[in-house]
Amino acid sequence: MFTLIELPYKSLAPVISDQTLAFHHGKHLQTYVDNLNKLIAGTEFEGMGLEGIVRKAPAGGVFNNAGQILNHNLYFTQFMTPSVILSEAKNLPTGNLAKQIAKQWGSIDSFKAEFEAKGTGLFGSGWVWLQANAEGELSIGQYANADNPVAHGLKPLLTFDVWEHAYYLDYQNRRAAHLAALWQIVNWEIIENRYND
Repeated sequence: MFTLIELPYKSLAPVISDQTLAFHHGKHLQTYVDNLNKLIAGTEFEGMGLEGIVRKAPAGGVFNNAGQILNHNLYFTQFMTPSVILSEAKNLPTGNLAKQIAKQWGSIDSFKAEFEAKGTGLFGSGWVWLQANAEGELSIGQYANADNPVAHGLKPLLTFDVWEHAYYLDYQNRRAAHLAALWQIVNWEIIENRYND
């Protein structure tokens, strides 16, 4: 039985308004949780973890709801309250992840530019991911709907949600502005831990 994750913060305003956070977490994610619990009752997926379901489920309702829960759980737990961050300039990746980003993109700014471009350029609804293969090499993936790196044998590290419900109340149709703002609240320590795990 899956349950709605608790948020590790009270607010992400002004980057994500309290209204958007309440709808996105409390309504949208809760619906995916409720739907998945109903769909897997009495099936081979009952008792499996989210990653196991995503790897095994065929396209359809079970995959879509499990994928969306996994995506949202990783999305919501990668942020920290803006007041915790003294300045965006100090909010940067460190350690092995920083070295790999520098190796592959040359700089964090070049990486961010490509990441935002991939998120802005994704047609329709979906997710843009920083992901790693088994050798630790990074790539930026564009995934439609509920798809994600786990379904393709990759490690999910960082994701920005480009479904309209994630930003429309705050940014209307300005997806690019939403993506650019999210860097202010990324908790790079969490992303580094995911990379090293």
